[in-house]
Amino acid sequence: MAQLLDVGERTFAVELEGEGAPRPVDGGLLLPPGRVAVLHGLGDAQFYRHGHNSWSPCGWRRLSEEPLRIESAERRLTADDTVWDDPARHHSSALAALEGPDGRVLLLGALGLDIPRLVADRDTLAGWYEDGGAPWFLAYGSEEEVFAAYAAQLGERLGRSTRRAGNVWCSWYAYYENITEEQLTKDITALRGLPFDVVQVDDGWEQQVGDWEANDKFPSGMRALVDRIQDAGLRAGLWIAPFIALPTSRTARERPELLLRGEDGEPVITGHNWGTGYYALDLSRPDAQDHVREMIRRITQDWGFGYLKADFIGAAAAPGVRSVPMGREASYRLGLEIIREAAGPDTYLLGSGAPLLPSLGLLDGIRSGPDVAPQWEHYATQDPSDALARNAVVNTLHRLWQSPLLEVDPDVVYFRSRLNLLTEHQQSWLRDLADICGFRAVSDPPGWLHPDELDALTAYLAARPEVRRLGRYRFALDGREVDFTAAVEREGQQRYPIS
Repeated sequence: MAQLLDVGERTFAVELEGEGAPRPVDGGLLLPPGRVAVLHGLGDAQFYRHGHNSWSPCGWRRLSEEPLRIESAERRLTADDTVWDDPARHHSSALAALEGPDGRVLLLGALGLDIPRLVADRDTLAGWYEDGGAPWFLAYGSEEEVFAAYAAQLGERLGRSTRRAGNVWCSWYAYYENITEEQLTKDITALRGLPFDVVQVDDGWEQQVGDWEANDKFPSGMRALVDRIQDAGLRAGLWIAPFIALPTSRTARERPELLLRGEDGEPVITGHNWGTGYYALDLSRPDAQDHVREMIRRITQDWGFGYLKADFIGAAAAPGVRSVPMGREASYRLGLEIIREAAGPDTYLLGSGAPLLPSLGLLDGIRSGPDVAPQWEHYATQDPSDALARNAVVNTLHRLWQSPLLEVDPDVVYFRSRLNLLTEHQQSWLRDLADICGFRAVSDPPGWLHPDELDALTAYLAARPEVRRLGRYRFALDGREVDFTAAVEREGQQRYPIS
């Protein structure tokens, strides 16, 4: 039954299916669990879409425009939620917002699990939960106020982290999977004395995705590599994808009972990478939980890594038939709880491919967009989840409101001229955005840098500019204005269509 609710000095007609009365909280109203529909009266408003996981597109689109989404079904399986995709309606995960003609914003946000979804049209903003339910937060006011109020409510209910990663050097954007113990040993030596805190060994060290032991490229083993990193005065970090396994992995072949299955009883493909589909663990199973627990204890306690980048972790929330009935996000959160317990309170946990709400209070940082790349755009793709610098910038700008809850990771910045197609202006956008986030990561090997590039990197990592927000895409860094509007603006349809 619809009722009139006063929110932020405006009255809205709201239909609530859940039991209980709305009540005021700081910055807005707390609505009972159940489906919510708001008759917004904002006409052809700007719609804020929040993506399902780190790589899902996030941003503002006018309601009269096409929805912001991933068109490829295969890519969507990896980088968004296939269950609730809708090519005809504007849809969102966890929260949605509408900006009216006067610039004020109406926000409806979920305050719990499991798979909260929202849609909007010219008349209605509606939200529901796929499984179970939790309260909703409704707010109306300035964009900055309503997003800050929502973040505060999430922090109270789901948790927040104040751990900081420091300056990170990672191997990925220099070597990708072609890392070796020999090359990393040289890089670790070269990193001595530079203002880094963490060396993150990325993908390429493991036997296979799913089999988390060192491969032949690391003959001395991972404990020896950690010792080298620590001897250089740095914290050792490691990339893992703890919730997935390739079909050819020993884990998938020898322990198939651990895998998430479909209605047909077969393992479910939960995403695509490495030239193939990959499986997910069924984290409702005690033996799958033990598998993750033992893996994390080995990596952190036996090998000594104190920083983990857990990638592709949203696969744990993929649709499937779980051995113990539970919601998709509840299963995912259970997996993160096991990682946090096994890693210990002092280990920094960075998530990628991660859904936001079930990660809060457990992750210390979260990737805010798709992978960056040493190029801004690519003429052959308009997929907003592709690994391109512009996509990483756009998504991160629209997720800065999450900063009070955990660190927002915009991905690496570049100083090298080698193997780099970014203009100086585009590189400046990446660096300035990392300053705004307070999360600085670099993948340039010192040996790749000219003396002036190394000087610029050193000065950048040592600086801590004062950041003020001036608008949605405008900031002041130590008084210098930075405007990302041109980075966000879309230039229309594909200029070089491929038939």
